[in-house]
Amino acid sequence: MTIDGTVKDTIEVSASGNAALADRLESFAALLELADAQYHAVRAYRRAAEVIRSTPAPVAELVRAGRAQELRGIGPGIEGRLRELVETGDIQELADLERELAPELIGLGRLLGIGAKRGVEVGRALGISTLDEFREAAEEGRLQNVPGIGPQTERKLVDALRAAERPTPPRGLLLNRAWALSQTIADPFGAEVAGDPRRFKDSSERLAVVACADGPKPLLDEFERLAQIVTVLERSDDRSIGVTVEGIPVELVVVPRERFGTELLRATGSESYVAALEPLPDGRDEEAVYAALEIPFCPPELREHPFRGEPPPLVTLGEIRGDLHCHTTWSDGRESVYEMGRAARELGYEYLAICDHTPAVGAVPGLGPDDVRRQAEEIAAANERLAPFRVLAGIECDIRPDGELDLPDDVLAELDWVQASVHGGQRQSREQLTARSVGALENPYVSALSHPTGRYIGRRPPNAVDIEAVLETAKRYGKAVEINGLPDRIDLRDAHVRLAVEAGVPVVCSTDAHSIRGLGNMRNAVATARRGWATAADVINTRPLAEILALRLR
Repeated sequence: MTIDGTVKDTIEVSASGNAALADRLESFAALLELADAQYHAVRAYRRAAEVIRSTPAPVAELVRAGRAQELRGIGPGIEGRLRELVETGDIQELADLERELAPELIGLGRLLGIGAKRGVEVGRALGISTLDEFREAAEEGRLQNVPGIGPQTERKLVDALRAAERPTPPRGLLLNRAWALSQTIADPFGAEVAGDPRRFKDSSERLAVVACADGPKPLLDEFERLAQIVTVLERSDDRSIGVTVEGIPVELVVVPRERFGTELLRATGSESYVAALEPLPDGRDEEAVYAALEIPFCPPELREHPFRGEPPPLVTLGEIRGDLHCHTTWSDGRESVYEMGRAARELGYEYLAICDHTPAVGAVPGLGPDDVRRQAEEIAAANERLAPFRVLAGIECDIRPDGELDLPDDVLAELDWVQASVHGGQRQSREQLTARSVGALENPYVSALSHPTGRYIGRRPPNAVDIEAVLETAKRYGKAVEINGLPDRIDLRDAHVRLAVEAGVPVVCSTDAHSIRGLGNMRNAVATARRGWATAADVINTRPLAEILALRLR
């Protein structure tokens, strides 16, 4: 789906068959993990699945031509699996693992929060494999017949079974994963992605797709046969909820054409948003539904809370002129300066800022003053080849725990764009963390504050920084704050973007790309800007190159 509301996956365009290949590799990885395979092997298959899903060319043709290893992360072992999959339609070891490990029980165990192995143990001990059978066993008091299940574990299971009446995954899915999974479910039916991913929630719990058909039964039957769906939680006349081997529930809704817009709207908006509009009139598309309600069309990203007014002209992906935060092989990126610049030019951008790390980040290579100047020479050489496109000499400069920047001012003054970032010392007090960010924004050579709260979704909470104080300082000194599009960051988040917009602080939509593929994370950043009510005027990198360069001269 594009940012202006039309449906299309602009990040990871799957050529015919790529999604199916990726799905089988992901299933293989999930079952290998349960079979106690080496961690590195499991990770390799998952990464290979990601690469295949995002490859524009038909991977099956590369496999048949013996060229699969041209793709990053595909070695001889995975190439052999892909060849078997392309030539026979499956991977024999995967089929054997599915028989041995019972994916439907694995999916249910994960959904119920008892773990995959425990789900298999319980199911096999009681001879059950569906959610209804789990419930029946609980009602009959048979759960304690399973070795290792006492009263406390039984209560935990009963509570989980009750919660499964409104199923959610064990943990929220990051945006890219939620979109990829939803899209692979939707594609076979010509359906549209709905649920949390269509609103671009940074962590998705409700996954749904909506399809059109005069008779829903054939599509619902086909849905239950999909390789991704290992068991079905419930089914009615026009919908079915299936569960993946990872324990993720996905709903398919099948409706006639005249009600498609109604059900797409209902399956997209949050419960509170939809409830405030009920009863929804029938409509072939969402525009018809809003017209019948006599209210302005509301973009999916704003359907989080009840709202019937006129939305602002939200920024669109097409208005972005450049990316101001990416990495190269000079620090922890995968591609060179020229390769990243060329890829950005092919996206239609006017400019790209190379912002590799400085030494204080610690975990990865960082650039000191001499490195920065040597990289500037490489950037100049790339610009000769890419003109009139412009690669900007930038840096992601660490704000050290003592509040000092990791490079001296005379080096920062030579650069086109400077991002300041907190990486170490996140456990400092609110006052210390705020002082570090505020001090960096006061530096005349700093352009923007990167990932201002430092969060990693599901892994690390936001730093205890005073965002309002940071925004006040940014406004005073004419600096920008970043919306970092990495799917596990999305930082600033939507609510903070709204604060920045209301305060008149410019935001910059960046990808923090560490590879060419990572440039696609711009969609996440722009969607988050839209969720924060940002227009093109609020986003710095909707401006032409001359205005970006002029920011350094103020």
